[in-house]
Amino acid sequence: MYRYHTYNEPKRILVTGGAGFIGSHLCERLINDGHEVIALDNFFTGTKANMGRIMKHPNFEFIRHDVTSPILLEVDWIFNLACPASPIHYQYNPVKTIKVNVLGALNMLGLAKRVKARIMQASTSEIYGDPEIHPQREEYWGNVNPIGKRSCYDEGKRVAETLFFDYMRQNSVDIKVIRIFNTYGPRMRPDDGRVVSNFIVQAIDNQPITIYGDGMQTRSFCYIDDMIEGMIRMMDYETGSQKRGRDYTKPYLSGFPGPINLGNPHEVSILEIAKNIIDMTGSRSEIVFEKLPEDDPKRRCPDISKAKKYLKWEPRVHLKEGLEKTIGYFLEKKRGLKSR
Repeated sequence: MYRYHTYNEPKRILVTGGAGFIGSHLCERLINDGHEVIALDNFFTGTKANMGRIMKHPNFEFIRHDVTSPILLEVDWIFNLACPASPIHYQYNPVKTIKVNVLGALNMLGLAKRVKARIMQASTSEIYGDPEIHPQREEYWGNVNPIGKRSCYDEGKRVAETLFFDYMRQNSVDIKVIRIFNTYGPRMRPDDGRVVSNFIVQAIDNQPITIYGDGMQTRSFCYIDDMIEGMIRMMDYETGSQKRGRDYTKPYLSGFPGPINLGNPHEVSILEIAKNIIDMTGSRSEIVFEKLPEDDPKRRCPDISKAKKYLKWEPRVHLKEGLEKTIGYFLEKKRGLKSR
């Protein structure tokens, strides 16, 4: 049984990208668990609606801010999630995407150093590129195209990881690095171009479901509640030496900075997902196939052995259950738009 070390002690927590899909769920969980939360977001992909349940909560504060600019705050923990995460959004302005990853990481690490806060970087499975090993484990350095259309995101996240570990080694900043694999659930944007949201929106409108390539490429899908639990467990994880007082001359020995994979090890083909969503929505949609985008990975599945060992974490929400909840969210959203 996993036991929280200091999580149950009230903290002041900063979440960058707090109005986004994952960020808003994280803010809500932190508020419900008794913490004070400050959310930063510039609303490039996040929305006020995502924070509707907590916007007026006395322990919640929202600041409209772009992480490429520094900010001064007093906090105990920092979750650095700010960055567009879907190809449509991060390729819209690739230079801005790199700035968010690099300058955002530098600004948040500088803040963490100044106020002695623990800081987590939300990295991504994209740092593995189109992987040559399967499943992907944390020791794998990846197979990334440094000059492709996806590189602004892939390489931006890789540089952010480098910065985090350099700040730990050089400045003794208390860091955590997680690599998030495909995550889905309520509050996904209908226009983000991701597999689950795309297929659900197309299916409930009885529109053709678009598959890029032959559909045999695979992904592993983790429901949002499971992802939030894994993030919190990683942020809270401490070794015995940390609890007695960190030896900053030996950061690797005194703590567990990561990186660590968080995702669902159950692998499923894109074609199978499409067929499941058609069946679950009772849709009349037909499947159409289009050209596979540049550098799109053929297989993507995490090795979560470390998460199981250190965090006692693994996904618990079955894909069918998660899809039912996500489909319900999009149906409710559609009914709300019709009633206006």
